[in-house]
Amino acid sequence: MRNPKSFKSFCFLFISVCFLLAGCGPSLEAQVSMTFAAETVTAASWTRTSTPTFTFTPTITYTPTSSSTPTFTFTPSSTPTETSTPTLTPTPTFSSTPTFTPSPTYDFPHVTVNKPLARCNWGPASSYLYGWDLFAGDTGTVYGRAPVGTWLYVHMDRPDKWCWISPYVVDVTGDPSKLRVHQVILPITDALYHSPTEIRAIREGDTVTITWEVVWMTQDDDNGYFLDVYVCQNGNYVWMPTHKETQNDNTASFTDQPGCSQPSGGQIYTVEKHGYTSPVDIPWPP
Repeated sequence: MRNPKSFKSFCFLFISVCFLLAGCGPSLEAQVSMTFAAETVTAASWTRTSTPTFTFTPTITYTPTSSSTPTFTFTPSSTPTETSTPTLTPTPTFSSTPTFTPSPTYDFPHVTVNKPLARCNWGPASSYLYGWDLFAGDTGTVYGRAPVGTWLYVHMDRPDKWCWISPYVVDVTGDPSKLRVHQVILPITDALYHSPTEIRAIREGDTVTITWEVVWMTQDDDNGYFLDVYVCQNGNYVWMPTHKETQNDNTASFTDQPGCSQPSGGQIYTVEKHGYTSPVDIPWPP
């Protein structure tokens, strides 16, 4: 066993040496300055290195909670009380292609001139202005009939024109009575001459006399006047188209009796070789 006194002496000696050494070293402030200078020199010698930026991409791992396949159970909402079998109607099958019968096309009556010389007129009477000559054998098609009388409205193949023709100068194939009534349309021209003026109508019993002022026309153009008149005779309403041959023939008389439901009256035209002037009403007396 060591001597206690020697040990104490050793410890005292050791502590003393430590104080001596501490007193010989630099002070605390000097030590701090030296450490700061050393750290500054070291920091100046460092090389700047960029710090990488890391992007975190999460990895999602799906772990199914169950590997089994789900089982679906169908539960009907109601229980049918009766099961019926549907009835199917069969689709008809056609064994043949249907045949369509076209509607017949109406064949207009046809005419053939049976006189050596006939004439086409601008209206359905001989008193209308002459159009042109027709000859035996000329043909045409009937498209209408007159409002009054038996004249026919035709299209002649020669000279490829429309006109009115008397049924007595043609042979007719077909039935014109089934055709519609065609209205009379006159060629109206007021370029050269005027309509009659100063028209007067005087009644003496059953006779009505009409007069008017003469319309001057050249001899070549002169075709007189045309009166489109309806009168009552023997209880019948009668159409009386009347042509006055020359410009100086400026008087016309008609028999007009009572007894018809429609009033008598008419119109008058000046006629020259190119056509008719506009019509003027006749002031028919009661």
